[in-house]
Parts: sequence; C-alpha cells; structure tokens
Amino acid sequence: MFNGFKNFLMQGNLIVIAVGLVIALAFEGLIDSFTGNIITPLVNSIAGGGVNGKGVGWTVNGQRVDLGAFIGAIIFFVIFVAVVYFVVVVPYRAYMARQGTTVYGPPTTTKTCTECLSDIPSEAHRCMYCTSEQPPADTPPAGKPTS
Repeated sequence: MFNGFKNFLMQGNLIVIAVGLVIALAFEGLIDSFTGNIITPLVNSIAGGGVNGKGVGWTVNGQRVDLGAFIGAIIFFVIFVAVVYFVVVVPYRAYMARQGTTVYGPPTTTKTCTECLSDIPSEAHRCMYCTSEQPPADTPPAGKPTS
C-alpha cells in the first residue's frame, strides 16, 4: 500500500500540476496585491474618495497607492517560488535522475529514423536500431515538404 502511494506521488504529471498550482496561487497573491494596492486606489482617486490606509507609498486625490505592500508581495512571490523550487523541484529531479529519467532539464535533441521511425540522436548518421543511413539533421526526410 505504501509503495502504491509513493508511486502515485512520484508521477511526473502530479508533481508538475502541484508546482504549477502553488506558483499560480502565489502569483494570484501578487496580482491581488497589485490590483488592490495600486490599480484600485488610482481608479478611486479618479472617481473621488477618501484615504484607505497607511504604508510606503503616496496619496493621489485622497487615495493611498501602497507601493510598499506591492513590493512586499513581489518579494514574497520570489521567495515562495525559490522555496518551491528547492524543496520540491530539485529533490524530484534528483529522484527521477536516479530512476533514469531526465525532468526539468534541457530538451533532448532527437530525430526520427526514416526507416523504422525510432527516435535517435539528431547527430546520428545511422539508426542504432535498424542501421539504415540517415540524412543530416538539417535536411528534411524524403517525401516530407519543407516549410
């Protein structure tokens, strides 16, 4: 039962979704702070209104533009994303590397064999599976139109 739960947690898609959700929630806080502390007071100052709070910033037509809260939200976002990266992504990448899978790394450069349709390194002159000769990587396969 524990191994099944561990396998469920270590699925690549689940980790990607979890990291994306956490970053989206942090980004939502950043956007909420931007709109609540900068955009809304500017709009209210154009329409007329009173002071809505104190903090680092300035007052425009009686509305407080709270720049300090927005800068704090930016700092929070950067710190939060860094923590997620070092606590979730780096250990997951190391775990997957031990399993023999590269995740969150540079994309592999492969091409498809013209004979057996296997993925082979783009620099290969012969297919490692069927040993057929391969065109150079920058030459399109025969029968495929160029764009």
